[in-house]
Amino acid sequence: MEFFFNPDGVAVIGATDNPFKGGYHILNNILGGYQGRIYPVNPRYQTLLGLPCYASVEAIPEDFELAIYFIPAQGLPETIEQCARKHVKGIIIESAGFSEVGAQGQQLQQECLDLARRHGIRLWGPNCMGLLDGHRRHVFSFMYTDVWKTLMPPGNVSLIVQSGMLSAGFLLMMLERGGVGVSKICSIGNKCDIDETELLEFLINDPLTEVIGLYVESIPDGRRFLDLARSTAKPIIALKGGRSPAGAQAALSHTASLAGDFTVMERAFRQAGVITVYDLHELMDFVRAFSMTKNVNPGNAAAVLTFSGGAGIVTADFLHDHGLASAELAPATLATLKTVFPVWMDPFNPVDVWPAIEQSGPQKVYTTCSQALLRDPHVDALIIHIFAALVKGEYLAEAARLKDELGKPVAVWLVGLEQPLRTLRKELEDLGLPVFDEISRAVSFIAAAKQRGRAR
Repeated sequence: MEFFFNPDGVAVIGATDNPFKGGYHILNNILGGYQGRIYPVNPRYQTLLGLPCYASVEAIPEDFELAIYFIPAQGLPETIEQCARKHVKGIIIESAGFSEVGAQGQQLQQECLDLARRHGIRLWGPNCMGLLDGHRRHVFSFMYTDVWKTLMPPGNVSLIVQSGMLSAGFLLMMLERGGVGVSKICSIGNKCDIDETELLEFLINDPLTEVIGLYVESIPDGRRFLDLARSTAKPIIALKGGRSPAGAQAALSHTASLAGDFTVMERAFRQAGVITVYDLHELMDFVRAFSMTKNVNPGNAAAVLTFSGGAGIVTADFLHDHGLASAELAPATLATLKTVFPVWMDPFNPVDVWPAIEQSGPQKVYTTCSQALLRDPHVDALIIHIFAALVKGEYLAEAARLKDELGKPVAVWLVGLEQPLRTLRKELEDLGLPVFDEISRAVSFIAAAKQRGRAR
């Protein structure tokens, strides 16, 4: 698979200077990061974006490894033949018009696959957005934006997404929201050849990938996929499209995917340690949070540190809904908490610190209480509630270190006015503390982390 991500030479078939066309953006994106040989292909141009342009693949004067195809579907068989004569190893087909459009397109797709296999060429797609490599800065995609050039930090999260525009939208949401870095993003479309199982194996073996997120509509090689999921300590988070009859029918017309029985798949995922999520924002929140959570013990008891008694009660209810216990705090922990609480109040879990803040100030309270709760042998996870104007990230620096040392995941529910909230969220996530906008999502993440810890 390496020649897809780091090819020795790339041809862009369908390159153009029209900024309203995908062929322009493919070429422009490649020029934005790829350092190798680039060959625009279009008979209407002699040069494009400062590069010599070739009338055909055969006109390119030397061999190369990867072609990116963005012209009408009917031209693909001839392109495969020409690529074979240039010893191309792979073609990323970003055009539509194949099996997703019906029997005629399905026949064309199968013809192209058979032809590529005879020549030893691997096909990625069709009907996809291609791929991105955040570390090498390779963007082999027609994404209509340059935002990745300034907002795509390299990181440890990789994605396999069957939907092209969903992968682009997901990426842009992640980049704008921040708090996560990108390793690989793979949009596979109809997956006529390269599929999620082969990419999963590649990412499991990729040292730069530590968390894997997926959007899939079908998994043809389910047994192999589940065997791979069981084999790795890397968290795998999956959003399955086509759960309902109507959704399954839509998947058939979207990427020609036969969506299987969701209940069976969900239970098989659970047995293999795959985390199932149910919407795009949940997938985004979970990959971000898992990218900051390096170690998880299998224990089931959580503590809550809150500025609001009501919010603590709501959190306890959500913990119960997810089968998580409210930790019974050790006497030594209670004694430590008492050092910052007023004499008239005995702390308990959930730990409502507002009276303590009024007496001892937010810095001392959040520092003392977060560390005491994480060090408590009865506590296996911690949920922290913060009103942004009260707290600075530095108050929780030691808590961020302890969570990984002790294998106790931490989730922060953060509320407040927009500007201080944005500032504090960045401070906390730079420390490695995942921040959530909803209490329910924070608790769901803790439950998912515990599920993954038990599976490991």
